[in-house]
Amino acid sequence: MEQKMITERCGICEEEKERGIHLYKLFICCECEKNMIHTEPREEKYRYYLQKLKNMNQPTLYS
Repeated sequence: MEQKMITERCGICEEEKERGIHLYKLFICCECEKNMIHTEPREEKYRYYLQKLKNMNQPTLYS
């Protein structure tokens, strides 16, 4: 029996990933979650993550 991997589009990097978390309706892949946790507010990437998190109420699609 062939098992199909379920992927979702990460709301941060916008890549199809198999593993991650759901924050409200937003899927965040493991890599982005790790990067977000280790980003300091003074870093430029911090603002990028804030902008992406504003999309939290929009569902990500399964493929």
